[in-house]
Amino acid sequence: MSSVAAEKYISPEEYLTAERRAEYKSEYIYGEIFAMSGASNAHNIITVEITTELNIQLRQRGCFVYSGDMRVKTKPTGSYFYPDVVVVCDKPRFEDNVFDTLLNPILIVEVLSPSTEVFDRGEKFAHYQELMSLREYILVSQDRMRVEHHRLIETHWVGNTFEAPEDVLKFNSIECELPLKDIYTRISFSD
Repeated sequence: MSSVAAEKYISPEEYLTAERRAEYKSEYIYGEIFAMSGASNAHNIITVEITTELNIQLRQRGCFVYSGDMRVKTKPTGSYFYPDVVVVCDKPRFEDNVFDTLLNPILIVEVLSPSTEVFDRGEKFAHYQELMSLREYILVSQDRMRVEHHRLIETHWVGNTFEAPEDVLKFNSIECELPLKDIYTRISFSD
């Protein structure tokens, strides 16, 4: 997320109306609109690898995997975000009949960028925790092999970090596994 913000309060309805006509994506937080910048090559490759692996595992189980362009609304703040990967294993619930704003993700993945890393770990995660459906939140580094896996256990979020190619992420909420080597299979960490 970049730091370009509107100078006056924008209502959620005004944001959605403008966003649906916009040429570029923006996220919405507490009445402010933030333009999104483009993603790096590594960011795009990692997002596609995760999306592909999860979709293959979930395709026959009634789950839906979305990447990049599916907006998610958090409640009660009414903030809107575009996660890198979103999974829904119930019937997808949308804000309205345009079907472009998801309300019930069970798993969200964010691929970290230098400009968004602190926000993704902090404030954005706090917004995502407002989603009653969310059970797992994944943060994936693009500049080194490192994945942070946060799971909701009863009422507390518990995090684990994985950094070895042989490590395997186990997503309990969607009954899937994803080896780190598969996430980073086409990424080179040369200086």
